Amino acid sequence: MEYLKFVLYGLIQGLTEFIPVSSTAHLKIISLFFGIDDPGASLSATIQFGSVLAIAWYFRNDIFNFRSQSSKKFLEYLLHERLLRSILIGTIPIVLLGGSIKIFIPSFFVNVLRSNISIALVSFLMAFFMYLADSSRRGSINIKNHNYSNSFLIGFFQAFAIFPGVSRSGITISSALISGWERGDAAKFSFLLGMPAISLAALVEFISSFNDFFAIGFFPLFVGLITTFVSSLLAIDFLLNYFSSNGLKIFIIYRVIFGLVILLNL
Repeated sequence: MEYLKFVLYGLIQGLTEFIPVSSTAHLKIISLFFGIDDPGASLSATIQFGSVLAIAWYFRNDIFNFRSQSSKKFLEYLLHERLLRSILIGTIPIVLLGGSIKIFIPSFFVNVLRSNISIALVSFLMAFFMYLADSSRRGSINIKNHNYSNSFLIGFFQAFAIFPGVSRSGITISSALISGWERGDAAKFSFLLGMPAISLAALVEFISSFNDFFAIGFFPLFVGLITTFVSSLLAIDFLLNYFSSNGLKIFIIYRVIFGLVILLNL
């Protein structure tokens, strides 16, 4: 049963991290529905490592194709590659906001923002924000022609993803659409921008809750990570192919239904 529980955690995390419906909210609500423990912020963040590995694997040809580079050229590439600088710039807001909350009000998420009613209300707000984004005029900004102010703006909105129920992919894709990005590149940049943010959150939670993870055991956690990796790959591929042609409509409807279901079962 312990392994099945971690398989379920991994499936929920992987399938909902990149689809704009909030992985944190689904880990909590679906766990309650099946009568198993809420994994909590620490475990949720840690199994996100599987999602990071999935991004790295899926986009390896975009950001990790350094096989022909010597060590000197590799360092030069890291310093001057525009996309990597954009990702770094876009990561600054979530590091500052997340770090401040972690240091000064560490119990805020557990006591207030991780409550069912908070998640339901945030789901409605995100549905409205995604509706505005989906209704906005098609833009022409993409990964090749964007500037650093574009990446910082998306990074600013990404910072709000630390609040349970927001959805990191939902808010970054939506903010990109509103600011004039093409659909396909909005999703792609959202995924790439998530790598450092998800990694840092997972690392901080792992270090701060190391004793708890030691009590869980290596193998259940490993099963959760592998399940997260595989399901994340499926979710990334699905969203990139579906979203470019169909937009956010189905996810907007889902978020409204998800919020209603939570409120009706309080």
